[in-house]
Amino acid sequence: MDTATEGTTLPADIAAEAERHDLLTLGIEEEYLLVDAAEPRAVEAVDDVFAELPEEIRGGVQHEYYRSQIEVASPPRLDLADLRAEMTRLRSGVAAAAERAGARLVAVGTGPAAGPNLRIVDKPRYHRMRDRFGDLSPGQGMCGTHVHVSIPDPETGVKVLNHLRPWLPVLQAAAANSPLFAGRDTGYASWRSMMWERWPTVGPTPYLRSHEHYLTLISDLEASGAMLDEGMLYWYARLSANYPTVEIRLGDVTPTLDDAMLLTALARGLVATLLREVRDGIEAPDVEHPLLMAAHWRAAHDGLEGLNIDMATREPRPAWRLMRQLFDYVRPELERHGDLETTTVLMGRLRAGGTGGARQRAMLARGASVADVVDELARLTKATEPDR
Repeated sequence: MDTATEGTTLPADIAAEAERHDLLTLGIEEEYLLVDAAEPRAVEAVDDVFAELPEEIRGGVQHEYYRSQIEVASPPRLDLADLRAEMTRLRSGVAAAAERAGARLVAVGTGPAAGPNLRIVDKPRYHRMRDRFGDLSPGQGMCGTHVHVSIPDPETGVKVLNHLRPWLPVLQAAAANSPLFAGRDTGYASWRSMMWERWPTVGPTPYLRSHEHYLTLISDLEASGAMLDEGMLYWYARLSANYPTVEIRLGDVTPTLDDAMLLTALARGLVATLLREVRDGIEAPDVEHPLLMAAHWRAAHDGLEGLNIDMATREPRPAWRLMRQLFDYVRPELERHGDLETTTVLMGRLRAGGTGGARQRAMLARGASVADVVDELARLTKATEPDR
């Protein structure tokens, strides 16, 4: 829910190589649901899972808001293959620990199966959040993906945030992975997105005049009571409070590492492309906030399988066409960072197989049960090889 652990100090050799070639580093955080070993319902197993974690991955794993959730955070990396190796290690390690604790690790936006409301983790900050904001997120937990991309300084980072605003609904649509909630199809590709928007600071990043303006808004929001601290600034993109990165809150956690690596690479390509525009003095388009809200709603409702809004024309277009437009836009930076070949393959796999949400619905259409869907999600979560 908030990113207390956003990575580690960048190793000197990676930092030197990134600076020498003017490349951006990246990292990823993923939140997961813990479900019963035999049934599809979420379980309060996080403490038991922590007790089973091997020492070598403990530094990359942390609690989340509910006792039925767990989170991992990669160290910053320059090479996408290295990042995938780190996430493979974390996913497989936590999945194995969950199985030893009598549970399963599931990468899904929110609980697909019915079950009782579960307790929050026993931390003072989480109790303060519950006392202040009440029952804004009942159920089993909401699990998302956050990508961190390096920036040179906060002032430049704020300009990048302005340029990011029109592109984020497409990335949210591509991450859609929570059509089911409490045993039923919600009619949304990402029901987690709709639940998440009940928190007072969730939404598109506003158009920012400067880093000072950014800090003033944070101070004003804290004073208003809408958030306890900067960690509760839940805009879809923000500056990290602890590291020199832009954090893009992509949407649902994705079921496969293929999907996660695709979106991570696109996020870096996008930030790198926008950094060049900032350096060239190109002003960010000041897209109207209601239009952005509509585009994010459309992303949650349709995923990539329906429509979204082309911010240049303000007209609905097929979401996959906008996804391809994003890919073409960032292609030079994908190539410069060494990600083009991998990203091209992963785009093809996503196009062929669909988003996590579309795949869940396809299973149900073939006669599968919610329990079958959860079984498949658990399998995909711990898989280390491409599934498609």
